[in-house]
Order: sequence, then structure tokens, then C-alpha cells
Amino acid sequence: MTKSFIDQVVHELEDQKAINIIPIDVSDLTCVTDHMVIASGTSTRHVCAIADNLIKELKNSGIKPLSYQRDPNGDWMLVDFGEVVVHVMHPRTREFYNLEKLWGPAPEASSENRPAV
Repeated sequence: MTKSFIDQVVHELEDQKAINIIPIDVSDLTCVTDHMVIASGTSTRHVCAIADNLIKELKNSGIKPLSYQRDPNGDWMLVDFGEVVVHVMHPRTREFYNLEKLWGPAPEASSENRPAV
């Protein structure tokens, strides 16, 4: 279900004109979820509309979120589907928290950064 579900989530986010959509595999990093999908809206109203429409469209497909949370300011909405957690964020909030760096692949260590043995 996960690969096709991620594709469905990305498709719905694209339909709502979300920007910078990034799926991240976190299955080796946490037991909370297998994947995160991070996307941005152009305003707080857009962020809320993207997440609300994602929930609505997936419910129409028979998929209900386990939970969802809305930042009081509308800067960040989290929609938890179990195996996939979707973060829809205002660009300034996304830049501040930088989830891609936190949960993304580790940078390759170069030999010049390794300690001498």
C-alpha cells in the first residue's frame, strides 16, 4: 500500500497546488511511521486548504487519517495516515524546522572529515 499511497498523496497535493513536495523514507530512523511527505503552501490559508482537501479526497477513497493537527496560526498541518505522515507547511515554518535535513539521508562523509587512525 505504501508506494501507491505515497503516489496518491503526492497527486492530491499537486492537485491543490502544493509546492516543493518531498517524500522521505524514514523507516530506518523511527518506528512511528515509514514515510513522511513534506509540502508547502503559499499562505496560511493555502496550507489549511491543502490539508483539508487532502483529508477530504482520501476519505472519498476510503482512507481516513488516524489523526491530524493544525498549528493555531495555520503555519503547519500534520496529517497522520499511519504508514505515511504528511506535513503541509508555510515556507517560513518549513525553512525554520527544516524537516528534510532532520529526517533526510545523512550527508556522505568525505575522507578529509574523518579522524586519523
